Amino acid sequence: PFLSPQGDSGWTQSSFSSPILWNNLDEELSSQEESSSTLQSSTDTESSPRDPLEDKVTDLVHLLILKYRLKEPITKVEMLRVVTKEYKNQFPVIFKKASKCLEVIFGIDVKETDTTSHLYALVNSLDLTYDEIPTDDHSMPKNGFLIIILGVIFIEGNCASEENIWEFLNMMGVYDGKEHFIYGEPRKFITRDLVQENYLEYRRVPNSDPPCYEFLWGPRAKAETTKMKVLEFLFNLRYHPPPPKKKNEQARK
Repeated sequence: PFLSPQGDSGWTQSSFSSPILWNNLDEELSSQEESSSTLQSSTDTESSPRDPLEDKVTDLVHLLILKYRLKEPITKVEMLRVVTKEYKNQFPVIFKKASKCLEVIFGIDVKETDTTSHLYALVNSLDLTYDEIPTDDHSMPKNGFLIIILGVIFIEGNCASEENIWEFLNMMGVYDGKEHFIYGEPRKFITRDLVQENYLEYRRVPNSDPPCYEFLWGPRAKAETTKMKVLEFLFNLRYHPPPPKKKNEQARK
């Protein structure tokens, strides 16, 4: 299959999304959760040693997300302040990794709008407008997750069963009823939020007993993007690993 997180045709390891980077994001986001103290385990000490370069990538990702939320552009000078003088010579690598993380995981493109002043704009991938909808201050951009769902529906023949959607999400480390450290509560997001915003249609399969449900593109998705754009995004995603599971989830397995 075109989209397969496992096997030779699935995602391969790449430098932009190392386990260390994801653990850094996980740890910082978990600090905002009320129940974070219950999520720690003795296995934390067994996690990979922190890589200073990946720490800088994490810092830059958070700055870029902040600028995206504020709907503000960002300059190279601002980014260099986060990277610090010590890693100035490695800025191109750090910037490339952070930009790729935003694109593939959060569905945000970093585009240079002024080559003289090195000014960059942060815009939604595929022209989708979902993240323009007001959300709470601590939520992470979900544009990338929306694109993945649209992509799975497209690959499944423009109509995906709920079972197939969850099977794919489980391989990404996203589970029904479990809060994800980036995507939040996934069932609410895909069966209520995206349906209410007309990005998805969630309907019962006719004559199914027990009741079965399926997903289709909603009118807003059809109006804002195209299947070809989603396919191109998935092709890019195919060569990058899915988000790893939280460390405490790995310990339970």
